[in-house]
Amino acid sequence: MNTTRTLIASALGAVVALGTLAAAPASAAEKEKCYGIAKAGQNDCASAAGTHSCAGQAKVDKDPNDWKYVAKGSCEKMGGMMQPAKK
Repeated sequence: MNTTRTLIASALGAVVALGTLAAAPASAAEKEKCYGIAKAGQNDCASAAGTHSCAGQAKVDKDPNDWKYVAKGSCEKMGGMMQPAKK
């Protein structure tokens, strides 16, 4: 009986995982990187200037080399930039 439950749980987990993967590309296409809007500790990935290599490591608010994903078309409305600051 435990084998049946394990098998069903595994199958259900696979279906959920596949549904999540299928939805990811659509949502990624609706977002864009926006530089200069992330608050300290809330950036989405590495700094364009190379000062850190991971999400959540921004040291200051609105660093022009740190970025955050936003809805497509909203970056400049938020006061951000589509490209990092010039080095």
